[in-house]
Amino acid sequence: MKKLALHWQILFGMVLGILFGFFMLHVTGGNVIIKNWVNPFGVIFINLLKLIAIPLILASLIKGISDLKDISKFKNIGLRTMLIFITTTIIAITIGLVVVNIFNPGVGISPETIEKLTSTYVSDAGVQSKIAEASQQKNIGPLQFLMDMVPDNIFTALGNNKLMLQVIFFTVFLGISMLLIGEEKARPLKNVFDSLNDAVLKMVDLIMYTAPIAVFALLANVVVSSGDPDLLYALLKYAGVVLLGLFLMMVFYALVIAFVVKIHPFWFLKKMIPAQLLAFSTSSSAATLPVNMRIVEEEIGVDQEVSSFVLPVGATVNMDGTSLYQGVAAVFISQALGFPLDLQDQLMIVLTSLLASIGSAAVPGAGMVMLVIVLESIGFPSDKLAIGLALIFAVDRPLDMCRTIINITGDAMVSLLVAKSVGKIDYTKAKKR
Repeated sequence: MKKLALHWQILFGMVLGILFGFFMLHVTGGNVIIKNWVNPFGVIFINLLKLIAIPLILASLIKGISDLKDISKFKNIGLRTMLIFITTTIIAITIGLVVVNIFNPGVGISPETIEKLTSTYVSDAGVQSKIAEASQQKNIGPLQFLMDMVPDNIFTALGNNKLMLQVIFFTVFLGISMLLIGEEKARPLKNVFDSLNDAVLKMVDLIMYTAPIAVFALLANVVVSSGDPDLLYALLKYAGVVLLGLFLMMVFYALVIAFVVKIHPFWFLKKMIPAQLLAFSTSSSAATLPVNMRIVEEEIGVDQEVSSFVLPVGATVNMDGTSLYQGVAAVFISQALGFPLDLQDQLMIVLTSLLASIGSAAVPGAGMVMLVIVLESIGFPSDKLAIGLALIFAVDRPLDMCRTIINITGDAMVSLLVAKSVGKIDYTKAKKR
């Protein structure tokens, strides 16, 4: 009997997890049972993926750079990657602003709904922590992100997934230094990282065997902790606008894949399903990175020289889905609370969302911290920030799950674009359009 493909196993686990979660909502103490006896398996799975994320970045990025032989090739890849990241992020924010201005989801939301959402979530610890974290970030200087990129202790950076940019900086620095000392001197160190890369990729395969069980646990926990269904329904129009924007961004990716990269877009999206389902379940680009790298390299045909740089950097810098959400959420909150926005304000949203996405942690909930920064950039009253976040807090987690799919798909698309531009796609694997 033919073994069921991994993406079908994961999808089956997700559906069962959702159904089990709804069932446990009607069982006395069901949410406690899931929290104590089911959710830990999902947390362990996410921790395992995060555990190997930094070793994978170290090994694959150093291997990729050292295989280039020529430092000018790395410069070409780096510049093209950053330019494409900036371009796709601006496109994502623009799409978000267009759809939210067409549908105006915040116009007409009743005062009673605003009051109920505010009373339920304004004092929530999650809302307050996002505001506190954002207030720390807004007081930093304009070049702080460059300072934060350079570690003063690489072992500290290696021990914290939120410092992924620092790990990438050190890894690129080491890889370039290996190129400069010559192939003969660098060979012993290169052999170590080549072997580490193979071992970590095997760890990815082993971890993915448990993915169906893990997504079952994660989705069941999401359902039982989803909050008041009436409040979720009240925010349905807002959520629908965000999802429409994310769908249009996926259409944009498909068009680029088809007409620029010359690869069949549906074939690409089918290959990405395991990573997308994992992104949906975990809401974390960092946790999905190992799987995304394996798929892009082994199944889609992007050379490791490209994917080993583009995907780790993209997991931190390129957040198209999150940036699109910034635009929609900022305008929705402004509409709901009667804070008018002119064209200049909306252009400021584009700029601030772009800058805020650089270096944002690739973990669940980072989008709300970015949103506070965006709202403050347009002069939104500080005393209403908590109310604004409370308005969207009920649906933030499910939308976070959806926008993470766009984040990791965008990273894969950019890796294909860069690989195409430098002739590093294996078209014996990739299905041409």
